[in-house]
Amino acid sequence: MRGYIRITLTVVVIIIVLWLVWEWGFCRFYVYPNQMAIITTKTGESLPEGQILAKSHQKGIQEAVLGEGRHFLNPILCDWEIKPMFVIPPGKIGKVTSKVGENLPEGEFLADEGEKGIWRRVLGPGKYRINPYGYLIEEISAVSIPIGYAGVVTSLSGERAPEGTFAGPNQKGVRKDILQPGLYYANPKEFRIDILEIGLNQVSLLGRTGGAVITKGRIETQTTAMDQLEENMLMKQQRKREDYTKKSKMLEMRSMPQQSVPSPQFKGKDRLRKTREEYLTYQGKAALGLAQFVEFPSRDGFDIRLDMTVEFELLPEHISRILRSFGDLPAVVDKIIMPQILSISRLKGSAYRAKDFIVGEGREKFQNDLTAALQQILEEKTIMVHNALIRHVAVPMQILDPLQQASVAIEKDLTNKEKQNTAKKKAELNTELTLIEQRRQQVAQKTRKIKAEIYADREKQVAQIKAESLRQVAEIEKSTAAVYAEKIRKLGKAEADAVRMVEGEQAKGIWLKTAVFKDPVAYTLFEFANTLNDTVKVNILHAGDGTMWTDLKNPRMGDFAPHILKGTK
Repeated sequence: MRGYIRITLTVVVIIIVLWLVWEWGFCRFYVYPNQMAIITTKTGESLPEGQILAKSHQKGIQEAVLGEGRHFLNPILCDWEIKPMFVIPPGKIGKVTSKVGENLPEGEFLADEGEKGIWRRVLGPGKYRINPYGYLIEEISAVSIPIGYAGVVTSLSGERAPEGTFAGPNQKGVRKDILQPGLYYANPKEFRIDILEIGLNQVSLLGRTGGAVITKGRIETQTTAMDQLEENMLMKQQRKREDYTKKSKMLEMRSMPQQSVPSPQFKGKDRLRKTREEYLTYQGKAALGLAQFVEFPSRDGFDIRLDMTVEFELLPEHISRILRSFGDLPAVVDKIIMPQILSISRLKGSAYRAKDFIVGEGREKFQNDLTAALQQILEEKTIMVHNALIRHVAVPMQILDPLQQASVAIEKDLTNKEKQNTAKKKAELNTELTLIEQRRQQVAQKTRKIKAEIYADREKQVAQIKAESLRQVAEIEKSTAAVYAEKIRKLGKAEADAVRMVEGEQAKGIWLKTAVFKDPVAYTLFEFANTLNDTVKVNILHAGDGTMWTDLKNPRMGDFAPHILKGTK
């Protein structure tokens, strides 16, 4: 029994080990970050005809993909393939073309999810796990509208909008609402976005060097990616303009020669060529070249050629209508602005003489009339004109020379008159300078007199102040001396009174003592006794007859004499 159990356990352990080796050694695989696994099953139902990706119960490439992580699949029943995820960077979008799903209805070319064809929805920046065998993703740039521009949206799908109206929802055509500056993730198959300049633009017609339509410079943004998007979008718009220009040039070249013989009235620098060649440049600005210039006969029969600059503005609220009616900016200039400039210039200019274009008043009046006429006509087409400036007028020399000579003569006469006025003014100036110098000296003399008076008055005031100070010092010293004398008198009186009182009391004390003894001799003896030294010894010597002083002459008495007179110690 024990042997049977041991064998069973051994078999179980072997099975477990073999299963682990199979699972971890052959069935296990990893899907790393930013990757996905595409699974192909070898068993299951066969795919119907036309189906590319299989469901979970069907045989073939599975529609669902596996994400990052560790997975276990039987290699006998399945195959797997590791592919990178679809990564859409910032500023880009992904246009998806589905190879699987239901067929689109007749007349539709954009698909929703679950349908075959180009998806209506686009993928924004991010990472996506989409089976590449069933879906094709095309990376394209998003629409970036720079500052100073507006985006006009043209819907490419739906029913066509009625003629002359803007497209609404689910209609094909130009929409009224415009896009403000920014970044837009729009499907280029569903919407076409045309970027048009708004604000001020210029059309310059240069008779000698051609002309140009100058739009405002592009405003740089802070982000490099946005800069690139704007650059790409502007270049795209520029290529469209270039195609338009080339087509226009081909049509014009067929009907007109490239050059014409210059008019005989123009000589030297004023010899001009009429060319119809157009050119296009793009260097931070959009410029549409124009080789046209304004030319018309004057009222007196002379050919006049003008260099002109017209400033016009496209307002944002009208930009959609302008695009729908006329097209892009080159088309607006070519179809609307240029014909009006040429026709109005010829109509208004033919009413003026050649001399009027040289003299300032006539030229200014023509410029004002031209501006007013352009404003009135183009305002009906929602284009605002601000100025029409005449920059150069080419007039034939046969009329220009006499006018120049007359102008020179007038200027010389004015110059001579001005010289005379200058000499007169100079003489008056010299007289005034002499008077000024005289007045200056008078003022200087008065100034010195005033300064002397001020100095004398100041010295007088100083002397008065000094005398007053000395007087006050003398009075103070006098008061001080009086106080000092009074002090000495009072101190002397006090000392005398003190001596008198002390000495008087001492005398009074002596008098009282004397009165007590009632005898001056007794008092004297008392005082004599009080003043004797306490150590004095008195020896009484009985000498017999005679006097003491006589006996002192005795040698024996002489030994005691000092002790008697001075005392002993």
